[in-house]
Amino acid sequence: MEYTKWAACWGNASSIHDQTEARFSRNITLRYPIRMVFDGNALRFHFSNLRGTQPIRFAACAAVSVSDKEIDPDTVKDITVRGEKMIVIHPGAEVCSDEMAFDVKAGMNIAVTMYLPDYTDMNTAVLITGQLSKGFYAYGDFEKSGELPLDLTRNTHWFYFLNTVDVLTEEKNHCLVCYGDSITAQNWPDDLAVRAWENGYRDIAIIRRAISGTRILREYDCITYAAYGEKGEKRFVRELNAAGCDRVILQHGINDIIHPVGLDVNPWRPMSDLPTAEEMEEGFTKLYIEPARKMGLKVYGGTLLPIKGWRTYADFREELKNEFNDWLRETDLLDGCVDFDLALRDTHDPAAFSREYDSGDHLHPSALGYKAMAEAVDEKILK
Repeated sequence: MEYTKWAACWGNASSIHDQTEARFSRNITLRYPIRMVFDGNALRFHFSNLRGTQPIRFAACAAVSVSDKEIDPDTVKDITVRGEKMIVIHPGAEVCSDEMAFDVKAGMNIAVTMYLPDYTDMNTAVLITGQLSKGFYAYGDFEKSGELPLDLTRNTHWFYFLNTVDVLTEEKNHCLVCYGDSITAQNWPDDLAVRAWENGYRDIAIIRRAISGTRILREYDCITYAAYGEKGEKRFVRELNAAGCDRVILQHGINDIIHPVGLDVNPWRPMSDLPTAEEMEEGFTKLYIEPARKMGLKVYGGTLLPIKGWRTYADFREELKNEFNDWLRETDLLDGCVDFDLALRDTHDPAAFSREYDSGDHLHPSALGYKAMAEAVDEKILK
């Protein structure tokens, strides 16, 4: 087998941690098990301190996973950057590790483990969920320990610093990026990855680039909503720069519609932030479709989901959402449209979720709803 192409096999966005009272950690181990989608003979790892305010310093290794928290110590290999075991990343910077010889088989799990010995600014992180998205932290240095100690370990859905893993693999292998906000930060990309695997699509990896609260056209400049991340203009090109990426599903825009409430209600959410459908369409085109075309990508739009019952729901927001969705369905600027709205809405009340697909907040799908989103993706997008 000839391995000549780098392709991302796992990935998430890098954003900013929720700005709570404490954001520094010391003497802590992070471990993230990652499923390999492709066969290959080398790995490389991308780390980010994009939203950090101080340099971060850590040691890291990769090993074969025995179980979620456990690795095979005989397979441990140090991850280095420019030959250095102790990795240092300055504020606002991202780094790619040195290439590591590592034989991987599709379907196996490896774990990336990081040990942070010093007081570390834990600002750069993203919150995600899904059946393939597991993380753990333990107090103490257990970087190369076979098993994290039960009494010192907890699970986490915050993914710090690590944002992409690449495999040196066959030329046929490639990846699809799922780009968006909290809808995409939750389960459906993992459900799509499982569906692709179970249906025999073994030459494609699903890479998630999603940040809860983000909007196409606006962003917040306050600590209350800092974790909502950057607007599309700042995020998109950086996040789509993934090895082997040749297509993207864009499911983004609902926060542009539901966030503005007026200064009398919230000083950070003026009604002047509410876009028109034309402004959303123009932003989607200029900030997403056109850059993606320049990168040689196929581009698929994903319609926005039902919102009836959400706390800021109003008729004018429903009309704006529907107008934008109709544009996504009809425009010839896209290679296709994944009609998530049609898949999840109530047939008798199209503004609302079908009951079994509603998580209860009337904005985010249930576990069944996320699986329905994954099923809504046409198989041709996976080929």
